[in-house]
Amino acid sequence: MKIKIGWLFVTVLVLTSCGGTRSMRTAKTAVKADASFSVKESLLPAEQQRKYDYFFLEAMRMKEKNEYDAAFGLLQHCLDINPNASSALYEISQYYMFLRQVPQGQAALEQAVAFAPDNFWYSQGLVSLYQQQNELDKAVTLLEKMVTRFPSKQEPLFSLLDIYSRQEKYNDVISTLNRLEKRLGKNEQLSMEKFRIYLQMKDDKKAFQEIESLVQEYPMDMRYQVILGDVYLQNGKKQEAYDAYQKVLAVESDNPMALFSMASYYEQTGQKELYQQQLDTLLLNKKVTSDTKISVMRQVIVENEQSSAKDSTQVIALFDRMMKQDIDDPQIPMLYSQYLLSKNMEQEAVPVLEQVVDLDPTNKAARLMLVNAAVKKEDYKQIIKVCEPGIEATPDALALYYYLAIAYHQAEQTDSVLSVCSRALEHVTADTQKEVISDFYSIMGDVYHTKKQMAEAYAAYDSSLVYNPSNIGALNNYAYYLSVERRDLDKAEEMSYKTVKAEPNNSTYLDTYAWILFEKGNYAEARIYIDNAMKNDGEKSDVIVEHCGDIYFMTGDVEGALKYWKKALEMGSESKTLKQKIEKKKYIAE
Repeated sequence: MKIKIGWLFVTVLVLTSCGGTRSMRTAKTAVKADASFSVKESLLPAEQQRKYDYFFLEAMRMKEKNEYDAAFGLLQHCLDINPNASSALYEISQYYMFLRQVPQGQAALEQAVAFAPDNFWYSQGLVSLYQQQNELDKAVTLLEKMVTRFPSKQEPLFSLLDIYSRQEKYNDVISTLNRLEKRLGKNEQLSMEKFRIYLQMKDDKKAFQEIESLVQEYPMDMRYQVILGDVYLQNGKKQEAYDAYQKVLAVESDNPMALFSMASYYEQTGQKELYQQQLDTLLLNKKVTSDTKISVMRQVIVENEQSSAKDSTQVIALFDRMMKQDIDDPQIPMLYSQYLLSKNMEQEAVPVLEQVVDLDPTNKAARLMLVNAAVKKEDYKQIIKVCEPGIEATPDALALYYYLAIAYHQAEQTDSVLSVCSRALEHVTADTQKEVISDFYSIMGDVYHTKKQMAEAYAAYDSSLVYNPSNIGALNNYAYYLSVERRDLDKAEEMSYKTVKAEPNNSTYLDTYAWILFEKGNYAEARIYIDNAMKNDGEKSDVIVEHCGDIYFMTGDVEGALKYWKKALEMGSESKTLKQKIEKKKYIAE
């Protein structure tokens, strides 16, 4: 190896001193420098170094400007000046990789590493490339050198772990874990990994010795002793597990990890009553933190779901016993409500969710679940009850304002609707979805129309459509109200057509468009759209049925018109002119 390196060094000196025009384009005749050894970059005369620095910096400038062709050419010129310049070799290797010329890129990167062995990032890049190319032996060789060369870096050892594991070289995995342990100290993760590897090697003795050594290293840390017991239990050593847990509980009688592990022990040994008692001892223990109880209950849920029985009543009974205690942490009822909802027990979840928001009024998720339950029941009074304190506790929760506005609208509290929408718009930020803002203005438009404040209604609809030009509800209502007033019919037709195009089977939108065409005198076309409306459940609306009669009359079908007018009257229509239409057998505008 000494001869080989010396020969290479002499050759490089000869090439550079002769002023040869070596470049990546003539790499076949160049000296191959791979990652298995290293040489130092040759020192250039001051003038040559200045030239190199100038062209390299210019190449980097071109790279920043995304002028990659120019940068590539400049880097090649840099290598003409100094063929073993690691910085240029590294940069040009990236271009070859981008161009998918992997052999050239790998050769350049290997040279960069060989000429700059102390550059961690060059070596790291080459390791990644070897792994991508599945050249794992080369990657291992380089990584082993990096472990020595960069003693403060842990990445090479972890990369070796990954490769040795993939290659199933378990002795090398253990050796690498031991090296990591020397650097990082004994810890749970490394010991558990060694335990796992020893089991794969079918060396149970060393596997358990590893966890036992962890306990010996930290004799005052009860957690490791519980882990030892868990390892015993998972591998069929039930008596050893029991002894380990009891040893911990003798020192800390309320140790939550040991209590839960004892519950698992009782369950695995078929002692169901003791299992239940042990869980109660843990979950009803006021000294045990809520976080621990939540962790235990999640584990109980997972185990119950994975069992063949999947008896949710056991989990619910356990939650109920916990809920009878004085709970001051919303985490437990929140987990309980989520579990109930997962079992489609929405009604049972409601009082639990109410307890969550009582404990934590700012819990938006729980409050929205309550709103959702009320929406399904169409209980607007419950929506108001949930949302009113919600917007006080979480003034930025725009969804609560929205549901509250809808509920107030149903309760015909028009002033409250406008107030809530205005308050919601005060909390709009740059991140608020435009569609949400549009919906609030649309609701305000509907309310202003109810209050016969048409100027304010149209202004609100205009604002709604500024934020979301595709707000179908706003487009339909705006267009219909204009048609009723027989004003701006071209604008109304344009807006209404967008709704029909978006939802061609929506009877309400079809009726609006047909009525606008009617008001514009396009009776034949209006009849096409009103017929479509009737085919799509329009016959369930007395307004649409009456419109159908009006349009039929204007197309000369008096008999059809009378049929639909009479049907609308039977349906309870409150039209002011409907009876006159039937009596006089002609259309009368309101």
